[in-house]
Amino acid sequence: MRSTLRLPVSACLLGLGFAAASACGPADPAVSSSDAASAVPEFPSTNRPEVRGTHGAVSAGQPLAAQAGLEVLKEGGHAVDAAVAMAAVLAVVRPHMNGVGGDAFVLFWDPEAGTVRALNGSGRAGALATPEFFADAGENEMPYTGALSVSVPGAVAAWVDAHAEYGRLPLARLLEPAIGYARDGFPVTTRLASDIEDQGGDLAPEAATLYRPRGSAPEPGTLLRNQALARTLERIADQGKAGFYQGPVAERIAAFLEERGGYLRASDLAEHTSTWTEPLRVSYEGHDIHAFPPNTQGIAQVQLFEMAKAHDLPGMGHNSPAYLHTLVELKKLAFADRDRWASDPTFTDLPMDELQDADYLAARAGRVGATAAESVEPGVGEPLPERDPGDDSGDTVYLTAVDADGNAVSWIQSLYAGFGSGLLEPETGVMLQNRGALFTLQEGHPNQVAPGKRPYHTLSPLLALRDGELAFTLGTPGGDSQPQSLLQIVNNLLLFDMTAQAAVEAPRFRSYDGRAVALEDRVPLAVRSELEMMGHEIRLVSGWTATFGGAHMIRVDPETGTLNVASDPRREAYGLAW
Repeated sequence: MRSTLRLPVSACLLGLGFAAASACGPADPAVSSSDAASAVPEFPSTNRPEVRGTHGAVSAGQPLAAQAGLEVLKEGGHAVDAAVAMAAVLAVVRPHMNGVGGDAFVLFWDPEAGTVRALNGSGRAGALATPEFFADAGENEMPYTGALSVSVPGAVAAWVDAHAEYGRLPLARLLEPAIGYARDGFPVTTRLASDIEDQGGDLAPEAATLYRPRGSAPEPGTLLRNQALARTLERIADQGKAGFYQGPVAERIAAFLEERGGYLRASDLAEHTSTWTEPLRVSYEGHDIHAFPPNTQGIAQVQLFEMAKAHDLPGMGHNSPAYLHTLVELKKLAFADRDRWASDPTFTDLPMDELQDADYLAARAGRVGATAAESVEPGVGEPLPERDPGDDSGDTVYLTAVDADGNAVSWIQSLYAGFGSGLLEPETGVMLQNRGALFTLQEGHPNQVAPGKRPYHTLSPLLALRDGELAFTLGTPGGDSQPQSLLQIVNNLLLFDMTAQAAVEAPRFRSYDGRAVALEDRVPLAVRSELEMMGHEIRLVSGWTATFGGAHMIRVDPETGTLNVASDPRREAYGLAW
């Protein structure tokens, strides 16, 4: 049963967006509420053409990666083969956002088995990582960069484990493109040069020597090489996980971090394992949407979809003040529970049944009022003292693939911050993540750092089924904007009947702490003004920026069964099909 948010009278008088007749009362008696609900605006694909195919499709956070994935599919590779090839290329050509020194999370659709599986490729804290270790180092909160922010990198193990489970082509073949780009160089794009200039100012000397050789980013078109990384990738191609987690690579990384006061040792890398697990699932608009369980924020994604069902979003109209206000307020409710509980479930008995209970979430959704809330408390469990969440900008890459047999992969990997910890081990060429920064030192918090524990993660890919068949894959970079952006995109697709590309390109919001909300400048002035009257503090963002993520989608057309690829112009996303 959907409830309706009633707007202040001013919104009705302004006639903003496509506000529901049930919220304001029809301005014209001849216009019915069903007419208002069906008055969906057209959102043409203004940046990217539609990409469609019949045999397979890929999308990745850089065109060279997408090309590598499509070539693998054309050779008869499994969707996982294509994904591993793309993941490895992205580790080279988007070095500030992801890499062999980062983590990964993957959802798999196996049509033959009729199952969706999840692979947790995130690393853990080392055996020395107790709160006392940080206290002895003089830290009273988790360091954001440097050696103390580095947890075990899990991405390489995820590559190898996914390939071992599903792959058809040899691992060495899949890593060939990445090895070539690292060894021989790839041309720096304008976007990469800009990102390096913006995010590379505090790099440690070893990383700065590679990525800012003359004190600034390389010029667009310059060939960027990381030959030490090429050698590391060759070891992985030849030896699998042992080429990274044991032997010279692991020993060098561990020694490098120990010299700088870190807690990781070679034994921590040697003991790392990925984890196969069951995804979370929520029913939404005739689709079964699968999300990632804790230690990720996928629980917030599930809550958002479930709470959205309590409101007449189509009746409010796309990006109307009522619609945007409702989604922003639902986000606050979901994030309150997320911040209270999202953590490694092997260390804490998380109340997952309560957090996903439909009656509980319907009651939570009913708390949305007519004005912006400054803050809300979790609905399950007592609030905890506030902790510093760190920079949640989310420098991440997403990739997805569907092959000729209908196998599908929804894959996300990251270093966390731009250039992660800021540390690059020069003999291996590995840029090390700072995922450990997302632990807390707060006594008693479910996400308090502990040996062998995985930190809270923002990474949360999606995969949706319809009537037991693949409907779409979807994901985006963007830190805590991920569940917000993904809900908006799914609504664009399922509630407002947009094409996949239009659903990705439509203007978005991003809610921050308190009442702060970023809006793209394509949202009309009148809508922004009404939101401000409702108490939201609007930050206008011009152009197509990474603030709102960089989404990718592969949709199986419900009418024709063909593959439709959507890739976000807000970043370097690129989709291909055949």
